[in-house]
Order: sequence, then C-alpha cells, then structure tokens
Amino acid sequence: MPYTPSGFFCDRLIRERERRDGEGSLNKPVRFNGQDYNTLRQECLQRKGLFEDDSFPATVESLGFKELGHKSNKVKNIVWKRPKEICENPQFIVGGASRTDICQGDLGDCWLLAAIACLTLNEKLLYRVVPQEQSYSENYAGIFHFQFWRYGDWVDVVIDDRIPTFNNQLVFTKSAERNEFWSALLEKAYAKLHGSYEALKGGNTTEAMEDFTGGVTEFYEMKEAPKELYKIMKKALARGSLMGCSIDSLVPARFETRTVTGLVKGHAYSVTAVEECKPSQQKDNKVRLVRLRNPWGQVEWNGPWSDNSKEWATISKVEKDKLQHQSAEDGEFWMSFEDFKKNYTKIEICNLTPDALEDDKIHKWTVSVNEGRWVRGCSAGGCRNYPDTFWTNPQYRLRLLEEDDDPDDNEVVCTFVVALMQKNRRKERKMGANLFTIGFAIYEVPKEMHGNKQHMQKDFFLFNSSKARSKSYINLREVTQRFRLSPGEYVIIPSTYEPHQEGEFILRVFSEKRNTSEEIENRIEADHPVPAPASAGEESEEDQQFRTIFQEIAGDDMEITANELKNVLNRVITKHKDLSTEGFSLESCRSMIALMDMDGTGRLNLQEFRHLWNKIKQWQGIFKDYDADQSGSINSYEMRNAVNDAGFRLNNQLYDIITMRYANENMNIDFDSFISCLVRLEAMFRAFQAFDQDGDGTIRLSVLEVRIHVYMNNLMNITQM
Repeated sequence: MPYTPSGFFCDRLIRERERRDGEGSLNKPVRFNGQDYNTLRQECLQRKGLFEDDSFPATVESLGFKELGHKSNKVKNIVWKRPKEICENPQFIVGGASRTDICQGDLGDCWLLAAIACLTLNEKLLYRVVPQEQSYSENYAGIFHFQFWRYGDWVDVVIDDRIPTFNNQLVFTKSAERNEFWSALLEKAYAKLHGSYEALKGGNTTEAMEDFTGGVTEFYEMKEAPKELYKIMKKALARGSLMGCSIDSLVPARFETRTVTGLVKGHAYSVTAVEECKPSQQKDNKVRLVRLRNPWGQVEWNGPWSDNSKEWATISKVEKDKLQHQSAEDGEFWMSFEDFKKNYTKIEICNLTPDALEDDKIHKWTVSVNEGRWVRGCSAGGCRNYPDTFWTNPQYRLRLLEEDDDPDDNEVVCTFVVALMQKNRRKERKMGANLFTIGFAIYEVPKEMHGNKQHMQKDFFLFNSSKARSKSYINLREVTQRFRLSPGEYVIIPSTYEPHQEGEFILRVFSEKRNTSEEIENRIEADHPVPAPASAGEESEEDQQFRTIFQEIAGDDMEITANELKNVLNRVITKHKDLSTEGFSLESCRSMIALMDMDGTGRLNLQEFRHLWNKIKQWQGIFKDYDADQSGSINSYEMRNAVNDAGFRLNNQLYDIITMRYANENMNIDFDSFISCLVRLEAMFRAFQAFDQDGDGTIRLSVLEVRIHVYMNNLMNITQM
C-alpha cells in the first residue's frame, strides 16, 4: 500500500477516487444507493415477484417533508399504484417518446418538464437518460432505471413503478396517452435522486438540462441579449443544444399567472424550433419564427402566429408542412421572434459536452472539472468584500494554452466558459438548506509566478484587481459566464458572497481550445520535523524555574507522566501574564509525551522535557504574532499562515481537517489547541520520515504495519492515563 504524505494524512477523497477509477462515465455509471438494475431485475424474475424499492418506498417520506409531508392534507388520499393497476395495456413508450408525452401534474416542477420536452428533440440524448430496453411486456418485473449526470459523474437510478395517484389518476407528471408511463417514471427517478417529489418544487430549466446532458448552460436576459440572438438560437438547436425560456413575474405570486395573451408568468417553456417563413404577400422579407411548448400540454399563446391566427393563411401549404403547423390544444405554438423577445424575459441554452458532439468536430469543447468545498473557519472566505478571509477560499490555476481559431477576430484571445455549481442544496432542503449566493473572480498570475503552485496570499489580492469575474453573485445552483482573455495563467477564486458558509461545489471550465485547470495545493512538507537539541551553556532564569518545578513534581526518578506534565506546563505557563490561556489539557500532554519520548518509557526525563519546552516557546512566539488582540486565541482562517510559520506546508484538505478538529464554535483556536495541533503534526511527519528510508516522499506499508502503527498509538495513550 503506497503512501505519500497526503495519503498518510488520511486523504480519503483521493483514495476514494482511485478506488472508483473508471466509474462515473456514460459506459460505467455510478450505481445510486449501490443498486444494480440488472441484478435486482434478475432476482425479481427468478422469484416471480415485483420489485419494491426500500430506498424510495411508497410512503409519505418519498412524497415530501412540508407541503407533501405527514401533516399535509394533500397526501391523505394519495394511493401508490403500479401502471397495471391504473389502466389496461400499460406501455413504457407509445409510438416513440415525444414532447407531447409530458404534461404537468400537481407539482411545481415545470422547469423539469420543460427540460424533458427539450430532451425528446434529440434521440441520442434522450435514450442516454431513458434506456430503451425497458418494457411492460417482455420480462416485466416492476423495476426501471434512468441515468443522470450528477456533479461530474453519470449515475444510474433504479426505481419501482409504484406511482402516486388520486382517484386512479396520476398526481404528478403524466402523458397525453393514458397508458404511457416513461415520463412519470423519469420524474420519479429524478425525485429519488433528490430525496422526494417535493424537493423538485421550483427551479430553473438549466438545472435539469445539465443533469440530462452534463452540459453547461448560458443565460441571456432579453433586455441585454446580443443582436445575433436569433442566429445563436438557431445554431444552438442545430447542434443539439437544449433551450428553455420564461417570463419573470414582477410581483411574486403564489401560483403561476396566465396573461391575456395566453402566456404564463413564472413558468418554464421549451424552445423546440427556430425557423423562417416567407408570406406570399411579401416579396423579399422573411418572418423569423420561434416554436415553444408549455409543459402543461395546454394553455397556448393566442397572438400572431398562434395555432388559428390569420397569419397562417398568408403562407403556402409547403411552408406549413415544413413548420409542422397544426391546430391542437397540445401546449405547442409558434410566435414571431419579435413577439418572443417582447414577451419573454430570459432564455437558457445548454451547450453540450464533447461526448454529445461526436459528429460535430467544429463545436467540441475542451472541459476540465474540479471538485471542492468551502469549510467554515478555514476555506469559506466569502467574496472580495471580505479581504481578511477572501484569500482563504479554494484557488484554481487556469492555463489558457491556445488562442481561438477565428478569422474574423484580429485579437489573440481564448474563449472559455466558467461554471460554478453548488452541490446537494436541493436534496438538503428538508433540513432547511437553501441555495447560497455564489460567484467567482479571475485574477491574472504575474509571469514571475508562472508555475508556482503555492496558495496565493492575502497581499496578492489586496494589491491586484481581478481580470474578470462573474457578472453577479446570485442564489442559483450554478453561476455561468463566458469570457475572452489572452493566453496565459490565471487563478479562479470560487466563493459564497458571505463568509463562513459551508458547502461543496464543482468548478468546470469549458474552452474552445486547450486549457488546464487544477486546484492550487501546497506540497506537503515540513522544514524541521525533528526538534533540535537544547543549546549548551548557562541556564536562564526561566530554565532554572522549570528545572525546580520539574524536580518537585518528578521526584527521585526525574521522569514525569502525562498527568504530571500537565501540572508542570500549567505552572510554568501561568508565569506568562501576556498569554491568556486556561492551560493544557491531559489529551494534549499525552500527545506531547508521544512526540518527545525518545526512549519509549511513556514518560519524559528532564532532557526530553527541555526539548519540548524549547519547541513550545518557539510556537508560543508564533501564536502571539497572530493573537493581535491578546484574547488568548487566533482566528481559524489565520491558522494556515501560523502553521506555515511553524515550518509545515499542508494541502487544503489538511487545513480543513485542522479547522474542524481544533476550532471552537466561534472559529477561534486557543493556545492549548494550537500547541496540540503542532505537536501532532510534528509527530506525524516524524513517523512518516521513519518509514521513508530513501527520502523520496513515498512509503509503502502493509495492512499489518498500518494496524500495528495505529495500535501502538492507541496503546501509548492508554499507558499514559
């Protein structure tokens, strides 16, 4: 078992990634909740029973936690039924999956259904999410599965086919065909992924678009949209991008509001086509049209170019056939591009990743993905408005290596999109979690610092302005923005707006040409893991004092236990009036003995104690430098610099662990905790160096050696009690 220093310090996430190597791809998705579809299905067929999913049971807990929770009247008459109990001859898909198969029920998830409608326009994408081999006839076992992109991995979600009903009608999503169930089952799998149906209430179409494709979404506000928006939309649809739009409501309303034109405010629509037609009375000018779909499967635009409007009489039958015009209350309608811009306030375009663009070499993206987290007290520094902590946020070095190929552009630039996504907030709603307000800033790295992988310090951000940044900090799952910068090195700082907000995130960079991005982490090392011997010469007054105290407590054998060490140190430390502390704990003293006990007796002699005291005095000076207000504690965000001054360089995960272990509820670290932390760091580095015989920074331990090492550490603590 090879160990680097980071592995030795329990770098769990890296080892977990290595263990799962190969999983998370389209060809080998992660099994959600560890459930394997083929295995479970085969078990059901062998025992001739229908699958019942215990991890997402047919109970109120799966419906929701508040409006659909135990205390809600809405759930009292809901009955979970399988499709064969709802209708005769149920089918998974009838006549191919299409946008008319998605009709909204009594759940505010129009954002999800609009994305599903977009998905049906691209069969390759659709059947990646909705595997085709599923059926209600051949080898039916009451089990189905769907695949979603989730924070960098593809995940396979297994469900049973029990669906919530009321009076034998589906409560939530349904198809226009009463015996078709793929869309209802897809909604259920997505609800399971997020913990409940209620967790799906309210959202942005982009969220589901990305979960269906792994793509990256860009927003355009109609008031600020570029002049070439029509061209952008047409090109996007031509290359399979998913697109949604909505109308913001100026006055927040509890329910979606229908306007006199038939459009609904606060409601998500799918853009399903962008075309041009030529009315017969116009010689040269063409009319630009946009086709949209209301996920309700009804309620349509009633203005120009609506289903039965007079404008259709002005074009030929050939034009009508090309546009697939039909008069039906199916939720789908055409409108002019000008009316589209006037009525809708926002449009969202989900650009697809390279695996979805295999046949389109021109538009392939280069994608890099980084996972990270903000830890309160250590790496949750907030935005640039908080200069004392902003620099502690995770930092990602971006190298733009090649300029764009654009013959119409005289500038040497690299086009790229940065997407910062916060993780798991929807799933944690039932615990009171809301979306954080997030954003990011991009700083140019000076040429003299190129290749330097050290974490950028506070002074750098105090004296350098950002080169680019997200347009705003906003409480969306993902903040995305397109940039054009010169080739070079940059550092991206993702953050919440307020400091001290703890959560996980994923940072993606999509570029037209080659780029690399990686988290900036220090190399794990120590300047002096072995304490230097005490200098010879006359004893100072302080040395004489602690010798006297040591002899008094140690007795004739001149050795002290952990409990006696506690008494010695606390008597000495009380003489330092400038250091406010409640003294050392017994746990800290046990760690000190484990560090300084060179002869393995479990006790310290005078010489070993002298070494320890010299070390404590050195660390005490560092502590006082950062305890500016002489409160007896230092801010946990400063711990990174204090540890560095003590001679230790750690990676970001280790700084997070230190904060979680040693900081109090006010994110402060007292003197006892500070010394205890450094003692343990030094002991760990010394133990590592003992195994690293060739000094290459990597060691190999057998499982037995690891167990012995852990056992001896535990034994040392027991014998010192």
